[in-house]
Amino acid sequence: MTSITLFTLLFLGNLGATEFLLIFMVVLLLFGGQKIPELMRGLGRGIREFNSAKNSVEDEIPQGMRDAEKGGKLDK
Repeated sequence: MTSITLFTLLFLGNLGATEFLLIFMVVLLLFGGQKIPELMRGLGRGIREFNSAKNSVEDEIPQGMRDAEKGGKLDK
């Protein structure tokens, strides 16, 4: 069985330069040149916030394991 990647699910696996250029042109026509930087800033903030939350969760898991070991042995 083959693994399904995110690009396959989003149908982005076979896009070439021409397709990306076409998509960029459509976005430019829909939003205009002044709105695109604002949209990209919002996208960047969202990505940073997501990564921050992900890192916070990744840090809490080992800390919780250490706290549980200090309080007593984990039940197995």
